[in-house]
Amino acid sequence: MLKEIVTAIQSYFKAHQFISAHKLWKWIIVPGVIYAILFAVGIYFFGQSVTSFIGYITEISGIRNWLQKPENNWLGFFFTIGGIILVVILMFFYFSLFKYMWLILGSPVFAYLSEKTSSIIEGREIKITARQIIKDALRGIRLALRNMLWQTVYTVSILLLCFIPVIGWATPILALFVECYYYGFSMLDYSAERRHMNSSKSIAYVGRHKGLAIGNGLVFYLVHFVIIVGWIFAPAYAVVAATISMHEQRDLG
Repeated sequence: MLKEIVTAIQSYFKAHQFISAHKLWKWIIVPGVIYAILFAVGIYFFGQSVTSFIGYITEISGIRNWLQKPENNWLGFFFTIGGIILVVILMFFYFSLFKYMWLILGSPVFAYLSEKTSSIIEGREIKITARQIIKDALRGIRLALRNMLWQTVYTVSILLLCFIPVIGWATPILALFVECYYYGFSMLDYSAERRHMNSSKSIAYVGRHKGLAIGNGLVFYLVHFVIIVGWIFAPAYAVVAATISMHEQRDLG
């Protein structure tokens, strides 16, 4: 799996070279700017609401006053760490919901960009119709909804673990890998569909190549630390990188 993660990470560098060489910038910049604006607005309001919610809960429950007593200082430390972890996981949860909303809205663009990337790599003319784009987009939407359901189940389970002292401190890392896997899964599925894999075969394939999905999603999330610029480039780069990494895999069964 580690080798596949490295392959997926390297595919982002190849994606940049590919996009530059074939002048695909309009398919990167336009949807990227829309994504960046929606993400910035959403993250601001969600961050405000999470902070207010946690403050409200600690206030009405009396936890804040209880922890301020001298004899409870050591418990205050654990609750503070737990509160920070809770905020981080809730932000991951927001990111997850926003990500799936974007996957649904951007499915037609992602389907076209994946097909165009594949046609250039294989040296053939792009053969995609409006009907095919709609078909691919609907499949992408169905998969996004399916992944959102499963990821929500896992995220809620992880959220419960974060209240356990010490053990709960590792939950943000676990939540990150779950996020990475399911986002990368969605990116890889565009290529899987083009190879005539139905949804079941695509799920099985990604299950055998978890590293490709995790690596793709990991870079997608890390790029978001580059404010604004990273937000613009992250979504479309993930599509091109996933298409390239799939082409480099010989086992397509």
